[in-house]
Amino acid sequence: MDELDTAILVELQRDGRQTNRELAERIGIAPSTCLERVRSLRASGVIEGFHAEVNLDAIGRPVQALIHVRLHPKIREAVEGFRDHVAALPETLAVFVVSGGDDFIIQVGVRDAGHLRDFVLDHIARHRNIADVRTSLVYDHLRKTSVEVLPPQAPTRRRAGRKG
Repeated sequence: MDELDTAILVELQRDGRQTNRELAERIGIAPSTCLERVRSLRASGVIEGFHAEVNLDAIGRPVQALIHVRLHPKIREAVEGFRDHVAALPETLAVFVVSGGDDFIIQVGVRDAGHLRDFVLDHIARHRNIADVRTSLVYDHLRKTSVEVLPPQAPTRRRAGRKG
């Protein structure tokens, strides 16, 4: 990653639908160079894809919630099975496998409170490995649509302890 790659990422996050020619013009490089760099960023996994941002209100799913789940037993088959189960549900927006008191935090988008209740009871709480479920209603969701590329960090040196 160099300054040119960073500039490409900034521009693509701003508008992923722009043509290669437009992108090259905005950055000030030749279209062939731009295309080569974008292909390289995709091949290396830096760019994973291009997506449309969907307004949940506009598609009839204005209520968001975070569902905190603990499993028992905490064995690989239970964790992976539950993760795959909830990820496949249409209401699921994101699945986080986490450490600490919870094993999962699941973000969902639903029609209303009744839909949320039914989702939790029918798809979460009745799963065979559930030990605990807590649901938090989301009042506001501020989401970044772009990620700032940070410069690589130099290795840190260990500081010698002070002698006193």
